[in-house]
Amino acid sequence: MKRLLLTLATAIMISTPALADEPKSAADTRVFELRTYYANPGKMAALNARFRDHTVKLFEKHGMTVIGFWNPIAKDKAEEVLIYILAFPSKEAADKSWQAFRDDPDWKKAKAESEKDGVLVKKVDSVYMSPTDYSKVK
Repeated sequence: MKRLLLTLATAIMISTPALADEPKSAADTRVFELRTYYANPGKMAALNARFRDHTVKLFEKHGMTVIGFWNPIAKDKAEEVLIYILAFPSKEAADKSWQAFRDDPDWKKAKAESEKDGVLVKKVDSVYMSPTDYSKVK
């Protein structure tokens, strides 16, 4: 009996690849980036316009998946804070997309035109996240 169990265990180990050796699915490697922008006083409308009219299209052009954009409910914070989430196939893909975005002449033009009356953003926070095993969004 002991020999049979050992043989079965060996057969299972040989026929079952180790989890570490299995290729990861896209959902296993996808990362999300939470970005929070703090607008300069009086610049939120211009910042929202830049995202609406230019930035979102450029994100898509460079392989970034837009999950959504939000402003806080509190009126004073809504005039100061813009929050959004992007998704990428991997952290490496995120780095590549951001570099291509920053180098894009259309982005440089849109940024320059939107800031002709002053810089729109005073601070940006960025956090990369991976979904938990129980997250509905992966």
